[in-house]
Amino acid sequence: MPNERPILTVTQLNEYVKGIIDSDKVLGGLSVKGEISNFTAHKTGHLYFTIKDESSLIRAVMFRSAASRLRFTPENGLKIIASGRVSAFVRDGSYQVYVDSLQPDGVGELTVAYEQLKKKLQAEGLFDPAKKKKIPRYPTRVGVITSPTGAAVRDIVNVLSRRFPYAKMVLYPTLVQGEEAAPQLISGLRYFNDTRSADVIIIGRGGGSIEDLWAFNSEELAREVYASKIPVISAVGHEIDFTICDFVADLRAPTPSAAAELAVPETRELIRKINNVVGHMQVLLDRGLKLRKQNLASLADRPIFTQPLRLLDGPRMELINDTQRITRAMEKLTEEKKRRFAADAAKLEALSPMAVLLRGYSAAFTEKGKLIRSVEDANVGDQIALSVSDGTIYTEVIGKETKNHGNLS
Repeated sequence: MPNERPILTVTQLNEYVKGIIDSDKVLGGLSVKGEISNFTAHKTGHLYFTIKDESSLIRAVMFRSAASRLRFTPENGLKIIASGRVSAFVRDGSYQVYVDSLQPDGVGELTVAYEQLKKKLQAEGLFDPAKKKKIPRYPTRVGVITSPTGAAVRDIVNVLSRRFPYAKMVLYPTLVQGEEAAPQLISGLRYFNDTRSADVIIIGRGGGSIEDLWAFNSEELAREVYASKIPVISAVGHEIDFTICDFVADLRAPTPSAAAELAVPETRELIRKINNVVGHMQVLLDRGLKLRKQNLASLADRPIFTQPLRLLDGPRMELINDTQRITRAMEKLTEEKKRRFAADAAKLEALSPMAVLLRGYSAAFTEKGKLIRSVEDANVGDQIALSVSDGTIYTEVIGKETKNHGNLS
């Protein structure tokens, strides 16, 4: 029958629709402008989201191979322009946009990526002023990470040699733009930290577009700068240029020349300060010396120095007093000893045989000198000696008498 309609399975219908869509030249390569919603980043690396405007929406998918080239992270609410193709998904009977590239609508892709990373790192505290390391006042070694052929390194060399020639510059040559620049900049930071061959590090380059400076917006570089044990001065671009490296560094300089000025002191100013210190020290020294001379003169006029023998007056009086006390004590002791001696002598005198003899008595002794105490001590005919007060009388015993019996023998 001429009016009979074809009967198709669901799969056949969806495949037919897909063939029509895939063969359409407009749908085969177009860009869709809208706002991202329902964004999902799958663990496989594929991105799934919806693109919507005020009244409609369409599903979109961006496979891992295309997503890996993005420099920013898609997020809900972000207005974008998605480029790719439209095709049908046979299984679900739906169509969607297969996105090959994304770019923010109204602003550049790099600008969005920059703001996103800045917001992320700031939230983590990598920009916290309280965590910034102090730049050493008098560095002896200045590490420089930049291109060896650019104007930046020449400016740094000129400023360092003019301001503080005592500091040695150690150059770590790197690329400063392109895909290989960020890894080389990171290697430079690690070299100086591992070898401790610098007291302060200058990292930077001259000015340029955001694309030229993009290596200094690397998240990996920012974290390496933050982790550096050596203070880092960031000097990227001109005064109006700001990179992520500037925010995370310990000090930001508007230009490489300014970075060199911030890294080292000015020799003439340093000499002036040293002279001021020396002059101040000389004034203090002269003042102190004058004061001590005055004190010395005042001490020299004291009696203790003009008449030093006065120091002996006190000890001399104490010695005299002690001598007098000892003398009086000795005299008193001597008198007491004399008195006792006299008393003892009187007692001995009373008991002395001579005292008895002086009273008219005598003492008889045998020839052998033995004192005759009894009539039994002598015999008739014995020669005896009589001791009297003024000498000795020798006599012979012609007889003896015992008082108790009264008869002679």
